[in-house]
Amino acid sequence: QVQLVESGGGSVHTGGSLRLSCVASGLSLDHYVIGWFRQYPGQEREGIASLSMYGGDVYYKDPVKGRFTATNDGAKRTANLQMDRLKPEDPAVYYCAMKHGGAQSFYDSEYEYWGQGTQVTVSS
Repeated sequence: QVQLVESGGGSVHTGGSLRLSCVASGLSLDHYVIGWFRQYPGQEREGIASLSMYGGDVYYKDPVKGRFTATNDGAKRTANLQMDRLKPEDPAVYYCAMKHGGAQSFYDSEYEYWGQGTQVTVSS
């Protein structure tokens, strides 16, 4: 059974940084794709970053491009999201997700496995 466990959320001031981690267990050695999503209260989840376990291009949505960095350590089955220069519009619940095969994607319906979510708060 695949499980994704997230950690690293918390509260920072505007301009600060946080690093989210997502540790996967039960994954096979097949190719998988990692997605990072966030969800504002009362809204649907939106994809913000996606990358392949084999590296290559990392895709970012414009609101986080240049500030967030998604990485993957395949050997440790760990994905990370480094969030720098956090803004007042960044507070949300952040999720990691994984899917077998395919291309990088921002569509949450494509992902099979989800972390439990972690709250990020940014104060001025």
